[in-house]
Amino acid sequence: MSICQLRLNMNYEVYIEENDPVILLSDTINEMYQTTDFTKYTKEEYSGKIPEDIMMKVLIYGYMCGAYSSRKIEVCCHRDINFLYLLETYAAPDHSTIARFRKNMPETIEAVFYKIVEKLLEKGEISGKNIFIDGTKIEANANRYTFVWKNAVTKNEVKLRAKLPVILAELKENEKIVFPENTEVDVMIATLEKLMKDLNIEFVSGKGKHKTPIQRSLEKLLEYRERLSKYEHYNSLFNGRNSFSKTDTDATFMRMKEDHMKNGQLKPGYNIQAGVEGEYIIGLDISSERSDVNTLIPFLEKIKKLELFVLENIVADAGYESEENYLYLKANGLNSYIKPSNYEMLKKRGYKLKYGRVENMEYNADGDYFVCHNRKKLVRTGTRKETTKTGFISEKAVYRCESCEGCQYKGNCTKAKESKSLSVSHRFLEMRKESHKNITTEFGTQLRMNRSIQSEGAFGVLKQDYSFRRFMMRSKVNVKTEITLLAIAYDIKKLAAKISQKRMGVSLFKLKSA
Repeated sequence: MSICQLRLNMNYEVYIEENDPVILLSDTINEMYQTTDFTKYTKEEYSGKIPEDIMMKVLIYGYMCGAYSSRKIEVCCHRDINFLYLLETYAAPDHSTIARFRKNMPETIEAVFYKIVEKLLEKGEISGKNIFIDGTKIEANANRYTFVWKNAVTKNEVKLRAKLPVILAELKENEKIVFPENTEVDVMIATLEKLMKDLNIEFVSGKGKHKTPIQRSLEKLLEYRERLSKYEHYNSLFNGRNSFSKTDTDATFMRMKEDHMKNGQLKPGYNIQAGVEGEYIIGLDISSERSDVNTLIPFLEKIKKLELFVLENIVADAGYESEENYLYLKANGLNSYIKPSNYEMLKKRGYKLKYGRVENMEYNADGDYFVCHNRKKLVRTGTRKETTKTGFISEKAVYRCESCEGCQYKGNCTKAKESKSLSVSHRFLEMRKESHKNITTEFGTQLRMNRSIQSEGAFGVLKQDYSFRRFMMRSKVNVKTEITLLAIAYDIKKLAAKISQKRMGVSLFKLKSA
């Protein structure tokens, strides 16, 4: 006897509050799909399936409710009245349908996210002038003990390549077989296999079996080829990184703040970069960089290509400070509100006692020399260039003290046995001074306060309130899809909250007077 599932047509909207975020989500997606063609499949390809706009609503609302796995979303589609409202008259999709939709629609999901950002811009919720940038590391869905380190691979590859001449020497000595120089390993292996066949030499293995010298050399060459192929494959995956995980080759081992084992263990993860304004996430990027300093330019280039905003002010913390970043902002007409890395230290009384710091020395531009605390000159001795990981070349002037002998301040100035030396990029110091001046103005102080509230607050909500600390999917493409869905969910909930609280149109918090 078959059991049929009876489903009554109900007006679920009657049971849902008017200001519920699910209604805002539904109206927003409906409006977007009416004005923009997001569809990936033709009607013939999508025949008999739930429409894409409804699947998009269900998927986003799952992330709004903290249901990140396809199985949890499937359960919600059967039990939750808000999900039934989004599904309209369609039956609940199974978990495989949900997972397949999420995996096959990364470009569409990203397009929906930036369309929502565009709507926020039209509503006046964001100005498009200020962007508060911050980064956070989120653990990948990868085994933390399947690491591959670049230094280890390089070291083992060098050792392996040194074995090939030994194998060829054995062949030359025992079998009088000589291969021409630069003969490929595959050719050597094919030659030995043919020789064994011509000489009727049986390939033996196991206990008590006697292997001929040719077979031993052939086995060594086969092992050599296999290991070399593995190392070459690993090298192709590093792509400028120092490590990756075997279970998610796009994940890089990083030091996480959430260290439940309290041992500083490196874990596979991704560096998520987010731009926030008006309390909304307006830009996203995924990076394999362990530090934030090299992520700023790629992130801003991505935002620039969208052609959504006319950015003016870039607000970021000290982790983004570098000469390269300062120059990029200046070249693109952007105002730097990057907090200098020495900003907090400059406030401390003890910092003035560190006489060897360049900030505590007088500089004479005409004579191009520094004067230390003991009134000794540090004269210029030359110039050296430093190349960063990104290929940026920084030119630094080198200065050396005329004599540190008998100086009573040497202990607080330098650890050098001889005279104090100093490497300075004057261009960097000039731009750092300008950024320091920007953040100490009244408007700069307001922007800096808003960065702490908005960008750090956004990541706090995602990790603490949404409990999103580990990705469900693997690979950079899928991880980007997940974080984009999370950003859409965050923005819709934030918009609903601001409508409810009647805070529409407020993109900056005001400074409170003391």
